Amino acid sequence: MPAQSPLASSSASRGLRAAFLTVKDAADYLGLSPHTLYVWRHRRQGPPSFRMGPRGRVMYRRESLDAWIRAQELADSRSNTSLSPLKAVPQQRSSRMPDA
Repeated sequence: MPAQSPLASSSASRGLRAAFLTVKDAADYLGLSPHTLYVWRHRRQGPPSFRMGPRGRVMYRRESLDAWIRAQELADSRSNTSLSPLKAVPQQRSSRMPDA
């Protein structure tokens, strides 16, 4: 079996690093502070994360961050026009007086 060239192994490790992001890298990717991600993780909010390796570093999958961003867009009425309150069908008020 031929030995893998240093160039191939470095591109493989870059690919691995691109797939998994540290808290700092994920914060940069999302345009947030690392502190915000730590607070969200503590509150079980924000994008999904996990611990990796013997030291238990908090990591994020890039694909999970992208999916989380898409979910945020779909939940926002400004980017998802189907959720716009201006498109809601007005509801009739019920009378306040109960039938006797």
